[in-house]
Amino acid sequence: MTDSSPAEIHDLARQLTAADPAVRRAAAERLCRSGPAAAAAALPLVRACGDADEGVREQAVAALEELGAPPSEALAGLIEAVAAADPLVAYWAITLLGRSGEAAAAGVTALARQLAPGTDPAVAQRAAWALGRIGSAARAAAGALREAASSSDPRLARLAQEALSAVGE
Repeated sequence: MTDSSPAEIHDLARQLTAADPAVRRAAAERLCRSGPAAAAAALPLVRACGDADEGVREQAVAALEELGAPPSEALAGLIEAVAAADPLVAYWAITLLGRSGEAAAAGVTALARQLAPGTDPAVAQRAAWALGRIGSAARAAAGALREAASSSDPRLARLAQEALSAVGE
C-alpha cells in the first residue's frame, strides 16, 4: 500500500475517465495500491466497474475490495448507481451502501427495487445483505424482503430472512 494525498486520489479518480484505457487502468491500479485512502474515489471506482476495458474493471474491483465505508458525500451518487444497467456497477454501489450501514438509509427504496424478480441474482442477494446492514432504518423495505425471503434462490431467501431480522421484522 502506498500513502496517497487527497489531491493525488482526486487526480487518479479523474483519470478513471480518460480516453486512453492504459491511463484508466494505471489509475485504477494506483487507487488499488492506495488502500483505504482511496475511499474518496469510491464513486468513480464504482463507475469504473462498468468500463469497457477488462483490466480497468479488475483493478477497480480490487480497489473497492480494500475500501471500507465510502465518504458521506458519495452516498447520493451510489444510490443512483444502484439502478445501473451493468450488474457489476450496481453490485459495488450496493456493497458500499451496505458498508455505510444506517448512514445509507436514504437508499432503502433503491435497494428494495433490486429485490424484484428478474434482477441479476448477485445484485438481488447483495441488496438483501445491504438492507440488513442498514438495519432498522430499512424497515420500509420489509415487504420486498418478505417476498425475497420466499425466493427459489436459497441464498437470496436466506439473506432476505436475515435482513428481516435485522430490520426488526
